[in-house]
Amino acid sequence: MRGGGGDRLHRHAAAAMAAPALAGLALFVALPFVAAVVLSFTDQRLGSPLASRFVGWEQYRRLLADPLFRRAIANNLSFAAVVVPVQTGAALGLALLLNRRLAGRAIFRALFFLPVVFPMALVAVVWVVIYAPGPSGPMNALLAAATGGAWSPRDFLHDPAWAMPALILLSIWQGVGFQMVVLLAGLQAIPAELYEAAVVDGASPWGRFLHVTLPGLRSPLIFVAVVTAILAFRLFDQVRIMTRGGPNGATTTVIFEAVAAAFDRQEVARGAAITVIFFLLVVAITAAQRRLLRPRGVAR
Repeated sequence: MRGGGGDRLHRHAAAAMAAPALAGLALFVALPFVAAVVLSFTDQRLGSPLASRFVGWEQYRRLLADPLFRRAIANNLSFAAVVVPVQTGAALGLALLLNRRLAGRAIFRALFFLPVVFPMALVAVVWVVIYAPGPSGPMNALLAAATGGAWSPRDFLHDPAWAMPALILLSIWQGVGFQMVVLLAGLQAIPAELYEAAVVDGASPWGRFLHVTLPGLRSPLIFVAVVTAILAFRLFDQVRIMTRGGPNGATTTVIFEAVAAAFDRQEVARGAAITVIFFLLVVAITAAQRRLLRPRGVAR
């Protein structure tokens, strides 16, 4: 029989095992974030010989009044508004297709997941070549062939109307494999007895999808949608390599502005303030996730 001493021993053992992970979180996450919060209330500049001054909420007031920063938030929101539903829908379609007994489906699963393995920097460089301007550019040549020559060549990455759609297409192609794997695992976890019962009840394929598949994928779908939304606000590599926020701010994002402020313009305090705002946005998305994932009827 285990007494109070045994319970304390287990608690101490659990604390000892968790201590390295908690120390890592404190050292590499909590302390840098606290430092960022403190810096955001100063006028610190990188390499400045002058001592930093406490300026209160001035950095945040300047950010909220800056049209370029408001444009960055709007770009992130529009990027997420397209990527999240389109990428999730495409991943669901691929998962449903590859969940069937098809010849060579293991090869197709690997091919669709392969872009996720490649570093985004490498993927972005390859897609810069794909988006090359002029009729010899691969994307322009493909669209010209598909439209029978009606397509006029465009400079995708330097055209304000096409730069963000170009980044969206790249991001969907690169990230859909991750969502596909998660949803495929969710599909394989749905009991086959549910589908058999639905067939016995006379449910059509659409009815089985609507009343068996979608309810069974509720948690995986919410998970991949929320993770994709968070990653949409972390959009940086593609922008830095392919457009550098241009043209005319058409592709600038929150993280790009934070890095540009802190390292390109040496405005460390402004970059820290942007980081804090980004953290608050991620917290809001995570809170929405917890609310959506809470089982019905469970109190807060």
